Amino acid sequence: MPIVIKHQPNFTKINFTRLKSYKNRMALRRAVPSLTAPPRDTYNPRLARVEQIDPSGASAAPAMKIHEFQAKEILRKAGVAVPRGIVARSAPEAAEAFRSLGGPVAVVKAQIHAGGRGKGTLADNPKQRGVELVRSADDAARVAGNLLGHALVTIQTGKEGQVVRQVLVEEGCDIARELYLGIVVDRASYGPVLMVSSEGGVNIEEVAARTPELIYRERFDPDAGLQSYQARKLAARLGLKGASVASAEKFMKGLCRVFVNCDASLAEINPLVVTGVGDLMALDAKMTFDDNSLLRHKDLAELRDLAEEQPAEVQAAKAGLSYVKLDGNIGCLVNGAGLAMSTMDLIKLHGGSPANFLDVGGGANVEQVTEAFRILLSDKNVKAVLVNIFGGIMRCTTIANAVLAAYKTVGFNVPLVVRLEGTEVEEGRKILASSDLDIIGAEGLTDAAKKVVAAAA
Repeated sequence: MPIVIKHQPNFTKINFTRLKSYKNRMALRRAVPSLTAPPRDTYNPRLARVEQIDPSGASAAPAMKIHEFQAKEILRKAGVAVPRGIVARSAPEAAEAFRSLGGPVAVVKAQIHAGGRGKGTLADNPKQRGVELVRSADDAARVAGNLLGHALVTIQTGKEGQVVRQVLVEEGCDIARELYLGIVVDRASYGPVLMVSSEGGVNIEEVAARTPELIYRERFDPDAGLQSYQARKLAARLGLKGASVASAEKFMKGLCRVFVNCDASLAEINPLVVTGVGDLMALDAKMTFDDNSLLRHKDLAELRDLAEEQPAEVQAAKAGLSYVKLDGNIGCLVNGAGLAMSTMDLIKLHGGSPANFLDVGGGANVEQVTEAFRILLSDKNVKAVLVNIFGGIMRCTTIANAVLAAYKTVGFNVPLVVRLEGTEVEEGRKILASSDLDIIGAEGLTDAAKKVVAAAA
């Protein structure tokens, strides 16, 4: 897959997470330093945020999410401290889980691929939150019964919410302090960075915006791992003392090992708690992994929960298409990630709103174009479709014939604008113009953007 270059007002950033290993990323950075190194005086450290995906566009590095209980099991096997917990998929299972844990209190936590569960509420029962403390087996059964099969609405799900299909029943914890710990791939320094903050249990993006001085960062070498002196420095910044320093060192180094060994793109512990006896423990855990690495992580690939993903995105992946659903009304079918992002930018520039990011790649055939049209038209919000193809590897005549065949197979009920450029472009345009289908031709990218925005209005 190509490296995605994202242009910013003052410098160019390259997302190296598409490369297959950290070593390859470092080798490429050394090979092209003039291209990859931003001027020091223009670097904004707050660009290295917890988020990997820009909500206004597509992710440059597709990431596979897993549930909290799955992330904690990975951490547990690596020797990172997590509370005991049992997954339940029915109210009776939740009651039995409470009894098995054997403590006076437990927490029932909805398991969905979204943050903000603690403050989230059910769409049909606003009094029920996504995380609740329980003190008996009956309580656990009641909360699980309320959550399972119902949509939980959080700040990250949208108003429709996500259906809860399983809950985690977890033992109670003696909490003395709540901290934050996260690891991401920092695109400015081309490597992993460990971030900590004394402000745990809250939205870290809010902390970054209001009090960025409370977030401390430590970049570490992926081969050597986090060093002891680095862990102790961060522990001191967090105000940890005594036995808590040793616990923090073990926790941080273990999490960094997991991050690198699993080809993770994000590992976040929020809150990271200090217990009454001074130990550090992951009260919550969030991990995502680079899709491109799953071929060498069969065990991680098996953790994928397709029920938590957009059906259209799953369908596209099976067809070999890169698709991300957005909130607009103009469907986009483009070959090449860079061209796809430029297409979306121009649609926005001319007053439209893209409904998706869809890259059919350099060798699209009739079957892929047909499947792409099916996916685009399955979105009820789509009012027009723009096909933007540059014929480099692919001939424009090939894509023109594929568009016509797919058009006839799928059946269009919205306007279709097609812009072709590249090899055999004139012949390709003639094929489209001579057809009896209602296709709007465009001479250039700007012309295509204007026409599709007008068609969708």
